[in-house]
Amino acid sequence: MNSPGKNLLSKSLTYFLLLAGTVIVLLPFWYMLITSLKPQAFIFEIPPRLWPSEISLINYQKALQTDQFGLYFMNSLFVAVVTTASTLLVSSLMAYAFARLKFRGKEFLFYFLLSGMMVPPVMLIIPQFIVAKFLDLPDKFLGLILVYITMNLSMQTFLLRGYFEGLPKEIEEAALVDGASRWKIFWKIVMPLSRPGLAVVTIFTFLFAWEEFPWANVAIKETTKRTLPIAIALFQSQHLTEWGQVFAASIMGIIPVVIVFAVFQKHFIRGISTSGIKG
Repeated sequence: MNSPGKNLLSKSLTYFLLLAGTVIVLLPFWYMLITSLKPQAFIFEIPPRLWPSEISLINYQKALQTDQFGLYFMNSLFVAVVTTASTLLVSSLMAYAFARLKFRGKEFLFYFLLSGMMVPPVMLIIPQFIVAKFLDLPDKFLGLILVYITMNLSMQTFLLRGYFEGLPKEIEEAALVDGASRWKIFWKIVMPLSRPGLAVVTIFTFLFAWEEFPWANVAIKETTKRTLPIAIALFQSQHLTEWGQVFAASIMGIIPVVIVFAVFQKHFIRGISTSGIKG
């Protein structure tokens, strides 16, 4: 039987390790934040301060006014939102079909779909570009959105199928007896009950579409169609010594991801523990 002293020591050690891990993870973000709030004259001071002696928003103003940063931000937001909504719709319909409907070749089709998860996305850039060029999609948002949807379908369908299979069938069977159609059951019963699983898909898809760089760099050459990851990469090369502006641009690029996670985090934690991600 464990003594109270050992339990207290174990808890103290656990909390200490968690606190140390949190500090290690958050320290670079904190340094980036306080550097973005420093005037250029104080950025290279030695030793560096973890709290600025003078707080200024000039770096954020310059970042927004330089190189069409605001336009790139809105481009990324549009692509990420449309990709997330479309992926959520298509993957939920596919997952429900694989979880509840009976049709010939269902398992083969499902595992064939999952094979898309085995291929590294970088290996698909050349065939994607050939197809996109054939369909006249380069330099168009549609070219980004369609590729992002297809790159997310396998994983998100897998996650949602696992979640849908965990829902009690009795509710759907009772609705069928009452005369409800499959379509109505899907929208009125399954989707509201699946908010945690949908939150997982939303966060993963939005994060992917928001920060994806390789395909956007290949497919978009027109300046006004660039997304934020490309803009930040170019911003860093053009303002290499102006770290305040670079960090300010990076902070603004993180904000939408933080907002999405904050909105869905309650459902996200529950969804991770109950969806197919646990195998």
